[in-house]
Amino acid sequence: MKQNDETNGNYGQLTGVATDVKPFSDFNIDKLQYPVLLSVPHAGRVYPQAIMDNLAVPAKSLLRLEDRYADRLITGAVEAGFAAIVAHKPRAWIDLNRSCHEIDPEMVIGLSSKQVPKPSRKVRGGLGLVPRRLTGVGNLWHRKWSWESLERRIDTCHEPYHRHVSGILQKIRLKFGCAMLLDVHSMPPLDHPDDQNSNPQIIIGDRFGRSAGSRFSELAMGHFSRAGLRSTLNHPYAGGYILERHSAPDNNIHAIQLEIDRSCYLDGSLQEPGAGLSAMIGHVAVLAEKLADQINGQFLLAAAE
Repeated sequence: MKQNDETNGNYGQLTGVATDVKPFSDFNIDKLQYPVLLSVPHAGRVYPQAIMDNLAVPAKSLLRLEDRYADRLITGAVEAGFAAIVAHKPRAWIDLNRSCHEIDPEMVIGLSSKQVPKPSRKVRGGLGLVPRRLTGVGNLWHRKWSWESLERRIDTCHEPYHRHVSGILQKIRLKFGCAMLLDVHSMPPLDHPDDQNSNPQIIIGDRFGRSAGSRFSELAMGHFSRAGLRSTLNHPYAGGYILERHSAPDNNIHAIQLEIDRSCYLDGSLQEPGAGLSAMIGHVAVLAEKLADQINGQFLLAAAE
């Protein structure tokens, strides 16, 4: 499972710049072995040239938008045969965990606030479908983007990704009777003003019970706690658009978001793979196996009744 890591030019710590990066890759979807699909929407690190041409801040600032090397976290699960989908376009280009309506009119030529829905808190903070600004950095772009540019991103990246996720989940549900989406992200270390040892290293999000049965979230929490990792549920990350769009617990399609502290698997700079990566790959793979066992056991029990 490889992503193009070649660097074309000097762009600081960014992995590379290219104009022909495909939107995503999928794995193990032709012969579904488990009722779990893993998705990684924010690990893209090869940047379209158009980003560099319009960038108003140092390129390294974009690292804050990446779930840096989060695609590496699922390699054990993929090798074990789990289905997966990994986005390659970076979040600075388009955020797959936002609705295609979460557009900041301040960054689109000729678009007024009357033409888009009332902005969400994320959009107001500069982190809409296409990020506009970063706290402490400022506005990311020299010029506003054209509406045609955003439409192309939606049509070639955003919607194909989500249609593919939806299609795979439907196939899994039809085959196994139930499907689980494990949406994998990473987060910066959370700072607690009084006690660093109380900071969660793992956050499980299920949209406060709306995107998955509680048994799945409890299973995930218990798994990481037994591994010695501090975990919490829904705070401060409860899950975003991906869970909202694809979960349907009443129809046996569940979805949980997994946020992993980057210091658990990256080096001290939080930019390159670190000593903890191998262990975290194992934790994610075992979680996928436990979720699959939970689903398979549930349906075996139902069949026996």
